[in-house]
Amino acid sequence: MASLNVARTQVKTNYLNNRDILKEIHSSKKNYCAYRDPDLDHQCDIILPSLSKINQKTIAEARRNRADRIKRETGEILDPKKIPNTDIVFRIMTWEHVPMAPKKITKAEAKKRSKLEDLLELDEVVEDPLADLIDAPMLDPTHIRVNFPPFFHYRIDDAKVPFLVGKSHWKGDLETGEFSKDHGDMTRKLAMMFMKLCERYATRSNWRGYTYNEEMRGQALLQLSQIGLQFDESKSQNPFAYYTAAITNSFTRILNIEKKSQNIRDDILEMNGLNPSWTRQNSGKHSMAAMSGPVTITTYPVTSQEDA
Repeated sequence: MASLNVARTQVKTNYLNNRDILKEIHSSKKNYCAYRDPDLDHQCDIILPSLSKINQKTIAEARRNRADRIKRETGEILDPKKIPNTDIVFRIMTWEHVPMAPKKITKAEAKKRSKLEDLLELDEVVEDPLADLIDAPMLDPTHIRVNFPPFFHYRIDDAKVPFLVGKSHWKGDLETGEFSKDHGDMTRKLAMMFMKLCERYATRSNWRGYTYNEEMRGQALLQLSQIGLQFDESKSQNPFAYYTAAITNSFTRILNIEKKSQNIRDDILEMNGLNPSWTRQNSGKHSMAAMSGPVTITTYPVTSQEDA
């Protein structure tokens, strides 16, 4: 009887890697942006700090980056020298379109203002023509806080003159739209990546034994949801290390808070004549053994077989 050869299909495991994470970060940021052509202008080829950095050297680097990206995505091999300059998209990091933040009033200024209002309280209300100017919020040198570094997207024409094709934190048309930082959202896949990172990190040998492991995971997930899009692709291409460092800090923060609470609880138990936690008892024994010093063992000679 001939044996049947059963073909087994190997299931491919998709691990988290920097390339997939970067792709989801870009897709999430795209939801907060406005482009002249969303299909062609959303993907940048090079990130620069200002328009003055657009020169022959950066254009050649952008061509190489575009050829490498097309090869990874489609498998098509292109000669960077044959890519037209008009196809290149430049990302310029800028805060030009972000409004200034209102100046915060300190507690001392608020207290002083309340005292002045109490002293100057009048029976008759007199209209002050300068009241609107006085009560207008003063602008601080800093801008409004946004969820990721803002930028513009530019292309260049045949004469190598740049023109705007995209804005971050923008809603509507590029000319008639308005600044907005809350109209977008994070992609579902990136959120699932954050959950998987926290779940896998919590199973490490130095963290999985704690009873408040769930609280650590929750704090780490909250931290990632706040800083997840703040990763700057112009400074690094390793978001995995960036997120892992944030998770480690969140886990350590919860651990320090729980240790502080446990020490307070053990002090209260000892003050009332009760036994503290097993951790405190073990640490006490260890410290007493260290303070007592080495133990000396005295041996006596054996005089006969009966004594032995």
